[in-house]
Amino acid sequence: MKNVRQVGSLCLCAVLIWGVLDAGGRAFAAGADDEPKGEAPALTIYNQQFAVVRQKMPLDLKLGVNHVQVTDITAHLEPDSVILRPLDTGRRLQILEQNYRNDPVSQQLLLSLYEGKTIDFLQTDKDANPHLIQGKIIRSGYVPHYTAFQADGQQYYQQQASNTQGGGEQPVIEVNGKLQFSLPGQPLFPALADDTVLKPTLAWELQTDKAGATTAEFSYVTGGMNWEASYNVVAPPKGSVLELVGWVTLDNQSGRTFRDAHVKLMAGDVNKVPPPRPIVMGSVGAMGFGIGGGQFGPPVTEKAFDEYHLYTLEHATTLHDRETKQVEFVRAGGIQSQTVYVYDGFKVDQNYYRGWTYENIRQQESYGTLSNPKVWVMQEFKNSTANHLGMPLPKGRVRFYRRDDDGQLEFTGENDIDHTPRDETIRLYTGSAFDMTGERSRTEFRSDYNARWIDESFEIKVRNHKPTPVEVRIVEHLYRWTSWDIVKNSDPFKKVDSQTVEFVVQVPTDGEKVVNYKVHYSW
Repeated sequence: MKNVRQVGSLCLCAVLIWGVLDAGGRAFAAGADDEPKGEAPALTIYNQQFAVVRQKMPLDLKLGVNHVQVTDITAHLEPDSVILRPLDTGRRLQILEQNYRNDPVSQQLLLSLYEGKTIDFLQTDKDANPHLIQGKIIRSGYVPHYTAFQADGQQYYQQQASNTQGGGEQPVIEVNGKLQFSLPGQPLFPALADDTVLKPTLAWELQTDKAGATTAEFSYVTGGMNWEASYNVVAPPKGSVLELVGWVTLDNQSGRTFRDAHVKLMAGDVNKVPPPRPIVMGSVGAMGFGIGGGQFGPPVTEKAFDEYHLYTLEHATTLHDRETKQVEFVRAGGIQSQTVYVYDGFKVDQNYYRGWTYENIRQQESYGTLSNPKVWVMQEFKNSTANHLGMPLPKGRVRFYRRDDDGQLEFTGENDIDHTPRDETIRLYTGSAFDMTGERSRTEFRSDYNARWIDESFEIKVRNHKPTPVEVRIVEHLYRWTSWDIVKNSDPFKKVDSQTVEFVVQVPTDGEKVVNYKVHYSW
């Protein structure tokens, strides 16, 4: 390891080069900042704000106990997730003690170390001439770095916020017997202490039963990394045959750059116990042919893994700290879809009826008499091989576009999908139809609470001002009680679930369709 410290009368600079040390200070791996030499790391990033980091670590150990420091780690490492495994089967490694420090040196930290002491400050006059002035640090204003492993993280965070709001972050300096709430100039500190850290650091007491050089696998869980999927879907000027391009967006806020990393993405609802508080931290081409499209191989491959799905980036990539990167992972064309119109005329004031039970609703005669005039537009297609898809699709946002007659893309709506297995149907709400409207009104309400029954009748009207006839799914919610029977209806219906029915009707051009039904509740 090379550790360069230079302290001048007016400046302090420190350069730390990555390394792993034994008790004698020898270097086992080194390189420029954020550019470690040796084998590239491997990452498995979860779409739940964390990742698993794996890297091979060269070690040169003496027999017995060695002091080893590791600085090429993230700022959000979970210390108790660390695993060090020897790749040499004839060697034993044991971490006797591990210390994690994640409070790199900063001006405020050094001010806190010199609280109660007098140091030099560099000032410049109006002619930009430098001179020194002495000041005593009464209060540094230092707010310690938060770690998610604080015993009472939420209370600690609230206390820090309170300190900040109350001015506790402001330094107090005594100059010539007077106090001021600001620094009188650029502080000049003596040399760094031996235990000062310039980067997040793991310090191990590492025991081995064999001396000499070896390689170990070092892995840990870290926060500050995430990925998500998004999809762009393009429809032609006329018709419903779609093109789809899917992207994965990688977000690295971990505090470390990963160069030429081998990246895997885990999709699924993996259970992970949260920390006490959250960690703070292109264009569509021509139609392809199936996943990957064109003459090139897919940039991302997929396979089932345990109860989840694993997506592997086929090419190594560099993830810079505080960088967001997009990688195409699916491209398909010739996807058959349909536009579905849904009229759900039920409208209710959610704030007024929040927390109401079935019994409350059953006895509130005016419940459900408000009407929603909007007819929803849904896009529906099947994620199957026969439909040129058939790849498990991770959850993400789907944006829909349609080409205008001049070939330009126009945005027509968006929504989110959940994790979708192959052969399942994707159905997304993208907006409301401009040229269609609906109306729902109650025509009868009769009840006998002693005999435990209610009769309720409705009339639903859907009007179509499009130049073509359309099919509309009229959805009705039977919300009064779980025991019901439709005793009269103008059109056939199907039961969707225990309290929902659906009428599928045809609405003519510039015409209106009227549906009536009567429901009988009993309890």
